[in-house]
Amino acid sequence: MNVNKKMLKKMNLQLFGQTFNPDNVTMYEHKDGTIPEKYNKLILKDVMDGSKVMQLAKYEEMDSKEKKFEYFAKGPGAYWVGEGEKIQTSKPQWLQVTMVAKKLGVIIPCSREFLHYKMSDFFEQMKPKIAEAFYKKFDEAAILNMENPFPQSVDESALAAGNLVSGGISYDNILEMEDILNNEDYDVNAFISTKKNRSTLRNVNKIENGVIVESLYDRGANTIDGLPVADLKGLERGNLYAGDFDYMYYGIPFGMSYKIDESAQLSTLKNADGTPVNLFEQELAALRVTMDVAFMIVKDEAFVKLEAGTSQLGTLTVASIAGTAEGDTKITITEPKGDGNSYKYKVGDAAAEVSYKQSVRNWTAWDGASDITAETGKTITVVECDAEYLALKAGSQTVTSKASE
Repeated sequence: MNVNKKMLKKMNLQLFGQTFNPDNVTMYEHKDGTIPEKYNKLILKDVMDGSKVMQLAKYEEMDSKEKKFEYFAKGPGAYWVGEGEKIQTSKPQWLQVTMVAKKLGVIIPCSREFLHYKMSDFFEQMKPKIAEAFYKKFDEAAILNMENPFPQSVDESALAAGNLVSGGISYDNILEMEDILNNEDYDVNAFISTKKNRSTLRNVNKIENGVIVESLYDRGANTIDGLPVADLKGLERGNLYAGDFDYMYYGIPFGMSYKIDESAQLSTLKNADGTPVNLFEQELAALRVTMDVAFMIVKDEAFVKLEAGTSQLGTLTVASIAGTAEGDTKITITEPKGDGNSYKYKVGDAAAEVSYKQSVRNWTAWDGASDITAETGKTITVVECDAEYLALKAGSQTVTSKASE
C-alpha cells in the first residue's frame, strides 16, 4: 500500500471527479434523470411565458409538494382622533392556506435519430414542444376546469360565488362584470378572453344618438376598459373571465424529470388507422417529462364569468310521498333528465338557494329512483346538473316520509 502511494506521488498523478456536461453526453448514454439545470430553466421560462395563469397569478416559492402560506385578507384601519384622545389600534388580518402541487406529465414521440443528439442539442430541440404541452394543460385545468386535479379553477370559483353574467359580449355586460367585483371591493386587474372574441370586442361600443361615444376594446393594446387581456386558445367564443388575480397563486417546487423509452405502446396516441403507436415496431422513441405544479384560488368571489347565450335556471317539478321504509321518502321528478346529467339533492329547514351553473359537487347524489331518508316537514331541494356538477334545473318540495307504525 505504501509502495503504491509512493509511486503515485513520484509520478505526480492527480485524480479528478468527472463533471457532468450535457454537451459531451448523448441521449443514448443518459436515458433518464433530471433535465440539466440550464435547460430546465429555459423550459420553465417558456412555460411561464406561455401560461396565462402564470402571467396573471402570484408566484409562491415552494421547496416541497405542500406549502402553507398566509395571504393578506384585511388591512388595519385608521381612525379620527380628538385632541388628547387615545389612538385606537387594529390588526391586519392574515389567513393561512395550504397549496398542494400536482404532477403534470407529457409524452412526446420522436425519431430514434434524436437519441444520437447530445443532451444539450436534444433538449434545445424539444424545449418548445415540452413547454407548450405543459402550459396548455395547466391553463385548461386552472382556468377552464378541464381534467382539473386542483380544488378550484377560475370557472368553478366564479360559478361557486354566483358571479355569472349571461347574454354574450356587449358593452353593458362587460361593465356588469366589473361592477359585480367592484361592488364587493375587488379590483379587476385583467380579463381572460380568446382571439376568437376580437371581432366581437371591436364592436363593443357605447352609442348615443347613433354616434359612438366610447369603445371598451383597444385593438392595438389588446385591452378591455383599459385592462390587459390574456388570450386563451381553448376558451369558447363568446365567453370572458375577469378577476382580481391577486387572489390566485401558483408554485413550482421541483425541477423536471425525464425518461426515454423505445419499446412502449402508447395507448393515448393513435396511428392513422386507429391502432396505438408501438415504439418498438415503428422504430420510434418517446420522451416522457414530468413536472410538479401547484395552484390555488383563495377567494372565489374575486372572479366573474361572462357566458355566451341566455343562462337561466330551469325548473324541476318535485313530488314527495311516503317511502318503503320508516323515515324514507319517495321522490319523483316530472321532467325527463337530460343525457349525461345527474341529480343532486340537499335537505334542510327551507329550500336551498340555487343559481344557474352553481357548483353542487358537494351535494348528495341521487340516482333518480331510490328512496331518500329525510324527516317529514323538512324541505328537499333537487338539482339536475351536468357532468361537471353545475346546476341546470332545480326544484323543492316539503318532505313526506313514512311514519313509524
